[in-house]
Formats: sequence, structure tokens, C-alpha cells
Amino acid sequence: MNASDVALVQDSFRKVAPISDVAAELFYGRLFEVAPQVKPMFRGDMREQGRKLMATLGVVVTGLTRLETVLPAASALAKQHVAYGVKAEHYPIVGGALLWTLEKGLGDAWTPELAAAWTAAYGTLSGYMISEAYGTAQAAE
Repeated sequence: MNASDVALVQDSFRKVAPISDVAAELFYGRLFEVAPQVKPMFRGDMREQGRKLMATLGVVVTGLTRLETVLPAASALAKQHVAYGVKAEHYPIVGGALLWTLEKGLGDAWTPELAAAWTAAYGTLSGYMISEAYGTAQAAE
């Protein structure tokens, strides 16, 4: 990820933030559509879960300029997700649902360049989280 990618991701997230409740609803709807097997991992109030998702995304997106500031929290989150039943193979599914959500939420502002920037950002973070939770061998798969 380069500085231009970071700027694109941060700028686009500022456009999504005002519709964060809708974005979270779109995200989980898409996730459960493409991977219904993960739905039992989510218990409780999905609106609250959506707020947590969007808040976490906000912290990560803001921290992209200084990635080392978000990595400790990302490591802890990855390890916590193992207890919920999350496996390394779920990360690409979640990434696909996230990109789909961003495309829907941003409409015409979603460009191939922006898609590539978000893909790079998600790949960087998810690769790190997978290696923290399951070891570096699974992160490479």
C-alpha cells in the first residue's frame, strides 16, 4: 500500500461514515447471503454489532498512515475472533462482502483505482490478522 492508496481509502471512508448504519446492514446482509454458515457466529443485537464494525473500520482507516498504531489492536481482535469460530478462510469472504458494501455505498465514486486501494488495505490487514491468529503459514494461503 502506498500513500496514494491510503489517501483514497481514507477519503472514501469519510463518504461512507455518514451512512454507517446502512453500510453495516448492507455488509452483514451480503455476508450472510454469500456465507450463511457464519451467521451462527453472530449473537446479540446486530445493530450494535454493525456500530462496532464501523467504529473499528474507522479506527483502522484512520490508522493506515501509521499502521504500527493499529497492529496491536488488530492482533488482539484476530485472536479474539478465533474463540468465535472464525477461521482463516473466512477472511476473504469478509473482504468480498466489505468491497461489495463499499461499491454499493459509494456508487459512482467506486472506481477500479479505489477498489484496488481497498483490496490492498484489506489484504494487508487481513494477512497480518491471519498470521497473528493462526500463524504465518495460513496467512500465505
